[in-house]
Amino acid sequence: MFTERTSVGLDVHARSVAAAAIDGVTGELVQTRLTPSHDHIRSWLAQVPGPVAVAYEAGPTGFGLYRALSEAGIRCVVVAPSKLRRPSGDRVKTDAKDAVHLARLLRLDEITPVAIPTPGQEAARDLVRVREDCRGDLMRARHRLSKLLLRHGIVYTGGHAWTGAHDAWLRRQRFTSPAVRTAFESDYDTVLMVKARRDRLDEAITAMASDSEFTGCVRRLGCLRGISTLTGFALAVEIGDWHRFTGRSIGSFAGLVPSESSSGASRVLGSITKTGNTHARRLLVEAAWHHRARYAPGKIMHERWQLAPPAAKARGDAGNRRLHDRWVTLNLRRKPTVVACVAVARELAGWCWSLAVMDD
Repeated sequence: MFTERTSVGLDVHARSVAAAAIDGVTGELVQTRLTPSHDHIRSWLAQVPGPVAVAYEAGPTGFGLYRALSEAGIRCVVVAPSKLRRPSGDRVKTDAKDAVHLARLLRLDEITPVAIPTPGQEAARDLVRVREDCRGDLMRARHRLSKLLLRHGIVYTGGHAWTGAHDAWLRRQRFTSPAVRTAFESDYDTVLMVKARRDRLDEAITAMASDSEFTGCVRRLGCLRGISTLTGFALAVEIGDWHRFTGRSIGSFAGLVPSESSSGASRVLGSITKTGNTHARRLLVEAAWHHRARYAPGKIMHERWQLAPPAAKARGDAGNRRLHDRWVTLNLRRKPTVVACVAVARELAGWCWSLAVMDD
């Protein structure tokens, strides 16, 4: 229940902050425009009748304002933008109106807060997302290089691309045109530089995963097929506190549950919602593909099991068997491969949750 006298809504942007304060005693509404400076915001909040509670939407400005206000003893709530209730007939949207809307919802306790990561968790998440961006950069750089060669009728047929043999083949390419040679060298150098950057990030993530607050969780998640150190660490930092979910709700957080449009006696299920954490969803879908092949624990899996508790090992083995059987069942039902993979990914999220919340 809302107990503070004044509710404040802040519409935070990079260069300005629209503020609205509602006094619960007098009903007075005060609006102003502030700078993004935390000191400026705190000084303005000190002028409104207290005690004060503040709400602002989660966004690219991060959680610095939340931490600054919390240190000053002011209750602050970071709101999930997708959960904000807006009037359906409202066709005018301004920063000032958004701030007033936040202040009113805060007073009514009609807001859904987001989980606030600790500075260490946020730093680890930044590292994981930089690696994700680097992976995308490498993919695009490789595509540019391969399409350049394709335009000149040069196609690699010696096996899988981007292997050692493929790299040696690329180095042997020669061009008569100086312009084409320069373009090829530029694209090839880009591939090498981005790959080296990705490898450095992989080393940094591996080092952090082996000695951090996420180490136990990463080792338990590694008991499942398709979840290496990098994937387990990324899932651990993206989801953060696994205890706020259940085995059934974790799939909804990753946007892996079907959308629904039901009314009366009709119930219509559509494609998955694709809401929530995009990074976690991609990782789970990619890991689900590994469970399609026949399950036979190999050397790598046994090495991961050695690092995890016996209970996690047994749980991971049961999960691997169950997820492969799920693939077989869906294939027998002639489900499209992509649909089957998403279904397995949704169930994989539940198995990951069961391992993450397990005690060491």
